[in-house]
Amino acid sequence: MFDKKHLLNRFVSYVTVDTESDPTSDTTPSTSKQWELANKLYQELKSIGMSNVSMDENAYIMATLPSNVTHKVPIIGFISHFDTSPDFTGANVKPQIIENYDGQDIILNKEQNIVLSPDYFSDLLMYKGQTLITTDGTTLLGADDKAGITEIISAMEHLIKNPQIKHGTIKVGFTPDEEIGRGAHKFDVEKFGADWAYTMDGSQIGELEYENFNAAEALIKFNGKIVHPGYAKEKMINSMYYATEFINALPRKETPENTEGYQGFFHLCSMNGNVEETNLQYIIRDHDFNKFENKKALMKKIVHDMNTKYHKNVVEIVINDQYFNMREKVEPNMHIVDIAEEAMLTLGIKPLIKPIRGGTDGSQLSYMGLPCPNIFAGGHNFHGRYEYVPLESMVKAVDVICKIVEITAVKYNQ
Repeated sequence: MFDKKHLLNRFVSYVTVDTESDPTSDTTPSTSKQWELANKLYQELKSIGMSNVSMDENAYIMATLPSNVTHKVPIIGFISHFDTSPDFTGANVKPQIIENYDGQDIILNKEQNIVLSPDYFSDLLMYKGQTLITTDGTTLLGADDKAGITEIISAMEHLIKNPQIKHGTIKVGFTPDEEIGRGAHKFDVEKFGADWAYTMDGSQIGELEYENFNAAEALIKFNGKIVHPGYAKEKMINSMYYATEFINALPRKETPENTEGYQGFFHLCSMNGNVEETNLQYIIRDHDFNKFENKKALMKKIVHDMNTKYHKNVVEIVINDQYFNMREKVEPNMHIVDIAEEAMLTLGIKPLIKPIRGGTDGSQLSYMGLPCPNIFAGGHNFHGRYEYVPLESMVKAVDVICKIVEITAVKYNQ
């Protein structure tokens, strides 16, 4: 029987280390504090008995669990990231353990009246009677993706302690800076040496994903002119009004809060400005490549039309592609999805095969030659104070990892 308490303690020891990444930094990792957990993981992989444990100058960690069978089996990798999102603070995380959840409101922070309620987050009701790990309402939790790291290390430890579970060679990889889109940028696929891999970075139990958004970032600058407001007639140009016009020119319902499934969106992430200059940062997302390209083209057209309308260069735009839909790279290797699905079904888990409404290291890795679907890590409400993870989901994720390698070893011995 797998020791749930041991897994819980491991997870808590990870989330209490601040590893928030920084999109404004040009270093890897983007924050020096990520090294604290990286060093801890490096030592822990060695202590549980993994082989060839390495950590490079950019904090990318790799390790190997050698095969315990004599026949040839494809090499499988499992990958997670140890940074947390800069969208909400990950400093001073104080996890709360809710045993035998009763299906009612959870008071995260009494002083600030912060409540995690199933009336708003209905997914909570799926986990009635289970053990939930929540925040104290003032930070994120970090289950994205320290739950994944916990599950991978715990699975490796379980396999090492139980050699009767047959498996081929297994590779483990942990990355920095996934939350700012750079998790795979310096990942050495050749050194990793896997035939395929899985990121343990999904949400609710059962998720199995091999499609994700095509993604781009748009930076839009609006140019104004400041003069004394008392003497501004036909002289002042207020860049914030231009920014408002641009925002209103985009389809109002094509935003994250109004879309689901395969529907793409424009997301205004940040806005700062004054009369002289205003800057907007958008992300553009769509699973369909043609629709993705059309979204980028629409933004450029709005900029062109505004500059034409005002007979001056009032708007500038820079669009940078970030990653692409991994479906194109995984579909030719669908047996790797089938094995994960079989593992879940064998364990009594209903697979939820659906597109990721976000990004994953697996997308970039798939385009780097390492097909890499995504599997649930168990967490909900990532990147904010309402984040939580059921302990039982994490245990099931460990079971799935072990079952994947076991099924693969059997299939390639027939």
